[in-house]
Amino acid sequence: MIWMITGGARSGKSSFAQNLALSFSQSPIYVATAQQWDDDFQERIKRHQSDRDERWTTIEEQMYIGSLPIDNQTIVLDCATLWLTNFFIEEKYNIDICLEKAKIEIDLLADKEGNFIFITNELGMGVHAETAMGRKFTDLQGWVNQYLASKATKVTLMVSGIPVTIK
Repeated sequence: MIWMITGGARSGKSSFAQNLALSFSQSPIYVATAQQWDDDFQERIKRHQSDRDERWTTIEEQMYIGSLPIDNQTIVLDCATLWLTNFFIEEKYNIDICLEKAKIEIDLLADKEGNFIFITNELGMGVHAETAMGRKFTDLQGWVNQYLASKATKVTLMVSGIPVTIK
């Protein structure tokens, strides 16, 4: 099962996903996709780490999530936006290649048994990006979110800490 949790920044996505995972398993796996870009980001990572207790196993994987040995597990993948950022940078902002690679990884996960909870951001609901690169990434995120939602059994939109069932 794929459960997609989407919403804006600080909408409660991670808390909802972690509680959901713990309702499925007493030993879930957290797949961290972020890279430590700067000191501020390191603080964000530390805050997320402090939200999880000893029941959690953390796996760090910035791109190739489909090849992880996570069959028959409950997984929280946090987050698809940072995961896509890694492809976007590696592929020198080529959104066509990034979209294809993301779809391949999503398909590999969809073929596995388990509970896969994806956290992602709805970038297109806010202010339009100032730069052409920012607009390209927003488009990429939107297309990947659409693909992920099409593969998902359930989709939840988080709004101000309130889960809204979409699918």
